[in-house]
Amino acid sequence: MAPDEHQLALDRAQRIVGHHVYGTQVKPRSPRLVVAALCSGGMLASFMQTLVIPLVPSLPRLLDASPADASWVVTITLLVAAVMMPVTGRLGDLYGKRRVILACFATLIVGSVVVAAGSALIPAIIGRGLQGAAMGIIPLGISMMRDVLPAERVGSAIALMSATLGVGGAIGLPVSAIVAENATWQALFWLSAALGAVCLAAVAVIVPESPVRAPGRFDVVGAIGLGIGLVSLLLGVVKGATWGWGSPLTVGVFATGVVVLLVWGRVQLRVRDPLVDLRVSGRRPVLLTNLASIVAGFAMFGTSLVFPQLLQAPAETGYGLGLTMLQAGLVMAPGGLMMMVMSPVSARLTAVRGPRTTLMTGLAVIAAGYLATTFLTGSVLAILLATVIISSGVGISYAAMPALIMGAVPVEQSAAGNGLNSLMRSVGTATSSAVTGVVLAGFTISAAGSVFPSEAGIMVALLISAGASLAGLVVTVFIPKPVRAPEPVPVG
Repeated sequence: MAPDEHQLALDRAQRIVGHHVYGTQVKPRSPRLVVAALCSGGMLASFMQTLVIPLVPSLPRLLDASPADASWVVTITLLVAAVMMPVTGRLGDLYGKRRVILACFATLIVGSVVVAAGSALIPAIIGRGLQGAAMGIIPLGISMMRDVLPAERVGSAIALMSATLGVGGAIGLPVSAIVAENATWQALFWLSAALGAVCLAAVAVIVPESPVRAPGRFDVVGAIGLGIGLVSLLLGVVKGATWGWGSPLTVGVFATGVVVLLVWGRVQLRVRDPLVDLRVSGRRPVLLTNLASIVAGFAMFGTSLVFPQLLQAPAETGYGLGLTMLQAGLVMAPGGLMMMVMSPVSARLTAVRGPRTTLMTGLAVIAAGYLATTFLTGSVLAILLATVIISSGVGISYAAMPALIMGAVPVEQSAAGNGLNSLMRSVGTATSSAVTGVVLAGFTISAAGSVFPSEAGIMVALLISAGASLAGLVVTVFIPKPVRAPEPVPVG
């Protein structure tokens, strides 16, 4: 057996032993209620990502700001979420996952109230940044489930929790549109604060604390370095089209991100208690799963960017269906539901064939959906069908990723590992936003007195997303099949 495979086998044995030890200490009164509480929190966290989408055209007027400044209300949530997912994961491993989940809900509530109580740009940016911190709930919830649920429920529960990353966002769009059209815009944030309070109370009452702890202490310097590096890179990706891809500002933030992350990585390899254990993250199963996660995130977000263009563009474009934002959101909503429906299918397939095969299946379905879309863009029903196919693939693949990660990292690093994996998905969605935006801006036509993406631009964007799915499929082929761990020695 190769050294890496031997270490992987030992780690798995330790995890099985660890589950034997800790599983007798945590007996939730109702596993179903635990799953419901954590998944509700996951959906609420992902809902924050699309909360303001219906307001984007009106934000400059509502906040008395320029369009460029108002766009930070959207951007800041992405940036904070990207930084906080690995950070909260590590904090959960060190100090207790339930405790950190509750802290994430608290920041979500505070952020929601800050935005709802004001009508200026700065409070809105601060509040939306606090809301972004709630994304750490999803990787923490995934790791928590393995620690506190009976073994026979873990697979399906993790699959469902992972699916909430897409479900909340898909459902959130029409909900936000309905509230925004029938109430003040601040009502959206009062609603999110109220839902956050309900979820916080549910987790506090229902979910027990995980007894699994990692040794060591929190790497503050590592967290700061990772934050600077990630924010710099993501700023370049998100703002590059606005600033100009060749502008000194864009080049500067990209260069800063690369240099800082290189130095950060060197330091992480030397410190005793790193924020991210790069030796574990560099193992082939973890590294390739994270690479596949980037392209899966890219492919998933393509539907959110391209399909609304098809649905809302006027008929004068030659391809548009002329729907309102609310109608378009309702067409997209079944996709989110399909992610939830497919999560138990993914869990069952993982149990029979393994998570590697499940991830390959999901990516293949996503690619098939995008390729079919290039021929099915003439009606609302066709877009709905394509959304359902692609979202089914996303549900299958997203549910398989945590199983691959947790099968390859030590048990005391499960939350940090899942946090890093969730970050990789976010990097994929940010890259998708940038690439798709450039493509759609490069192929335009004039219709009904406005400028819209051309049909050729729409097709190119769809084919790029299909290509990303196929690239992820190729990467997944090279993920090693799991090795069989030795039988654990019973403890105590």
